[in-house]
Amino acid sequence: MNDYDKVRIAYDAEKDLNSYQAKQGLGPKSDSTLESGVNEMVDRKFETGIRTGREAGASGSDRKPIPEDEGGSRDDRGRLAKAGQYNGPGGPEDKVKLESERRPGDQDTLGIQDLKPSLIREHEQEFARLEALSSGKPVSRYIDASVAADAFSYFAEAGWTVQGSSSWNTPGQLNITSKEPYGVVAAIIPWNVPFAFFGIKIAPALAAGNTIVLKSSEKAPLTCAFGAKLIAEAGFPPGVVNVLSGYGPTTGAILASHMEVRCLSFTGSTLTGRKIQSYAALSNMKTVHAELGGKTPAIIFPDADLESAAAQTSFSIQIFSGQTCNANSRIYVHESVADKFLGLFKSMFGAAVLGNPLDKETTLGPQVDQVQYERVKSYLLAGEKEGELTLGGDAKNGYFIKPTVFENAPEDAQIMKEEIFGPVVVINTFRTEEEVLAKANDSEYDLYGAVFTRDIDRAVRVSKLLEAGTVGVNCTSPCMPKDMPFGGFKGSGMGRESFLHSMDGYLETKAILIQTGS
Repeated sequence: MNDYDKVRIAYDAEKDLNSYQAKQGLGPKSDSTLESGVNEMVDRKFETGIRTGREAGASGSDRKPIPEDEGGSRDDRGRLAKAGQYNGPGGPEDKVKLESERRPGDQDTLGIQDLKPSLIREHEQEFARLEALSSGKPVSRYIDASVAADAFSYFAEAGWTVQGSSSWNTPGQLNITSKEPYGVVAAIIPWNVPFAFFGIKIAPALAAGNTIVLKSSEKAPLTCAFGAKLIAEAGFPPGVVNVLSGYGPTTGAILASHMEVRCLSFTGSTLTGRKIQSYAALSNMKTVHAELGGKTPAIIFPDADLESAAAQTSFSIQIFSGQTCNANSRIYVHESVADKFLGLFKSMFGAAVLGNPLDKETTLGPQVDQVQYERVKSYLLAGEKEGELTLGGDAKNGYFIKPTVFENAPEDAQIMKEEIFGPVVVINTFRTEEEVLAKANDSEYDLYGAVFTRDIDRAVRVSKLLEAGTVGVNCTSPCMPKDMPFGGFKGSGMGRESFLHSMDGYLETKAILIQTGS
């Protein structure tokens, strides 16, 4: 176990759900599948897995740790990948038959149409409550269930859109390509928007004809456990969808190195992404798609709508307490409008309401746990030495960090180079377009970028020169249209996800050469 895992605190979900609700007069919890810890679903059977969740209080105010649960042995976790091989009751013989027949668009076999989006939306309040208890995300900011429902709705029919190609260019041959599923795929998701990723990963994998093993984060497993319960109740065939939780160095490493997993989709830190690629390379060279860290720059030109720019950029770094990979944690504003922009930005950013995440008035929750809180605090200390702290800082209450602004930090400062993953932004000024582009691109993280200007020529020019997988013009994260690919350049990952692109990541291309004799 590394130092990171030694420090992090595992929480008992059962104690949390019961004791917190008792304090709030909310009554007993409604989800029986969460009794005695977080349940995992393997072959449509529930088993008690790693105990985790959030401590009693949900505001991150009680910092007493309880003993960690390692989350199962290598043998326990290894069998989970094998479960994905068996999506029929008849054992290996049925497995061979099913794999020979499975194809994109085979929704009846894989059961993707069984989970009705309306079923997810009916339970949206319960999902929001569980996420508030699990990760501290305010119910007022909960979007995961809607995102997941949209994904299952779209991909329920999207398998039919998979097409190969044909060619007569070789004399005497008809050559065609076929898109085929990998078979067993895996997904490892983060804790910031877990149930959104539940839908984003599972739905396209099934539409492409695969079975899937999904590992949720040990920091926020409750909504995925509840989603697994809905999948079981919807009647998915056994083994098609398997959901588990556990620590990255154990469960995640086993999935990444398992010989039966042919493709893995990962969303998380760049450091962990490198480890997963290593495990994949040392095992069976499985395909890895990774959406990793970010350090989004937002560039504010003097002709920009400053009020709109301030509103959007302050929301970007505030949403989910700054714990998003595409949050614009670097802002470059032209020196001629810096004072006005800073006044607007600080007024909007500082208006965030810190409090109980179950309170609908709360807009800024705590950091997910003590480890993340201590991590952000370390950056606050570094930032005070490197730049000027002009707003916010440590709330000194639970695991809350106030909306925080640093100014005039050197470009090589730690807070400019590293992903903080908290409600912390650095705002610097610039004079010329060439200068700001050089600064914005001087990063190993190139997931998202934003430019605010009324000059369309400048907008197009800067968008082309910004090194980022996505560039927003007069908009910034979390703006991610479903019809556009999402993914990063350089250290921010490889592969793309979205309604129109995710299925490609779960398909292999086969060339079929037919001799025609003419």
